[in-house]
Amino acid sequence: MLWLDKHRPQYKVIPPDVRERLEAGNVFGDKAMGMFGEYVEMTAYTADGRIDCTAMIANTQAHLEAGTPVICEGAFAVGDLYCAVDILRSEENGAYSMYEVKNTAEVEPQFILDAAFQYYVVSQSVKVNKVYIVTHGANDTFVPHDVTELIAATQIVLPALIREINAACDTTIEPNRPCNKHCETPYRCWYWNYCHKQDKGELI
Repeated sequence: MLWLDKHRPQYKVIPPDVRERLEAGNVFGDKAMGMFGEYVEMTAYTADGRIDCTAMIANTQAHLEAGTPVICEGAFAVGDLYCAVDILRSEENGAYSMYEVKNTAEVEPQFILDAAFQYYVVSQSVKVNKVYIVTHGANDTFVPHDVTELIAATQIVLPALIREINAACDTTIEPNRPCNKHCETPYRCWYWNYCHKQDKGELI
């Protein structure tokens, strides 16, 4: 999927039901920004309406240096790795807690991996004390789950996985991985149509 994102993004198809879930998640995420009171959002756009990662990184660094208590969509980059954290909340010791917001009732395994990657990138710039997954509680409440220990356990193998993925994405040769259950787990891949047509010889 990452290789196709980089080399053949024209074949991406996001189904309507997935778009609806993404939009609902964005709405819930926007509400969650205020769960600790006042905040400053780092989101920035280029003149043509695209996310401006460079400006977001610069904005985040400025607010970290200024001691802004709650930073939303704080952006970080290490080498060619980039992430934007839903919520960063400063602690008394100058460190931060990370909050990754998900519009679901339960913490799912892929959420841990998502937060683990973000922690890997962010922790190389600032000290992170705690990592939380925030789920959707009753009556639009926000339920934080402390996943710090789970995140710590992933950091041993994560660098090797990142190197493997980067190497696969950098090559111009499309990965030769047969279609299987991974195409729909935990979600159906946005390139499902592309790959399955390839299997049937319908697309070159």
